Amino acid sequence: MKILHLDSNHALLINQLNDLGFTNDEDYTSSKQEIEAKIHLYDGFIIRSRFKIDKSFLDKATNLKFIGRVGAGLENIDCDYAASKNIALIAAPEGNRNAVGEHSLGMLLSLFNKLNKADSEVRNGKWLREENRGIELDGRTVGLIGYGNMGKSFAKKLRGFDVDVICYDIKANVGDANCKQVTLSELQAKADVLSLHTPQTELTKNMINADFIKNFKKSFWLINTARGTSLVTKDLVDALKSSKILGAGLDVLEYEKSSFENLFSDDKMPEAFQYLINSENVLLSPHVAGWTVESKERLAQTIVDKIQANFY
Repeated sequence: MKILHLDSNHALLINQLNDLGFTNDEDYTSSKQEIEAKIHLYDGFIIRSRFKIDKSFLDKATNLKFIGRVGAGLENIDCDYAASKNIALIAAPEGNRNAVGEHSLGMLLSLFNKLNKADSEVRNGKWLREENRGIELDGRTVGLIGYGNMGKSFAKKLRGFDVDVICYDIKANVGDANCKQVTLSELQAKADVLSLHTPQTELTKNMINADFIKNFKKSFWLINTARGTSLVTKDLVDALKSSKILGAGLDVLEYEKSSFENLFSDDKMPEAFQYLINSENVLLSPHVAGWTVESKERLAQTIVDKIQANFY
């Protein structure tokens, strides 16, 4: 079987597939049109988020048996059309769930203790102790929306704290010893912290909007390490201004390109984003929650293992 690699990944991915007898070609620079011209030669291809895999692309992949996505989400792939052509979809959410859980916790603790603000001030010669008095996580309720690989990882990290962890998920009976599943209305009534762990779907696009935020009984803290499209940034800014949202940790942004490699499709900075970058109670990172040294290796290994289990 021939496999085309469209994004660079950990070296073990190609090395182990070579050892299994697969033929591996690499093309990290050709345009989508150039790839379409030769994709019929391949039984499988492996991608991160370089470009969208749509019907036109899949129609040209006449020998394709599988698509490997070195990551968790599959939103850049027309999954229904791929399934109709009996193309297997292989993702690796197990590969970076630990990294996402740790990053979510790190963002939350940093916000509670004003670490980004305090660090900046000390570097500029300011020694403001009372202004940087933090708050503690113990005794609070952390609400998770989405309780799959990423949500479960974050809940596991929270076991060392004296907190109540609750979750809402469209699937029934996903709760476990680390987290109690509740209705959305109960989560909105109880949560002091909201953390998003949902894939990008039609249900989750613009899910966190003004009406959604208004339905929370208490002011709360927001963590988003999932997808930027789940959150309406303008509505977040309004909630930050009114203190309905007390602070936000955002690893993902509404403005990201679909490849996740860049912000903004042009040079114009949205007004809402300008507010975020000037806010002391907002912590930002460039879509790296699942982007650790360890997860890079683990993601690649997961893809190899799944290809071996299904096509070797």
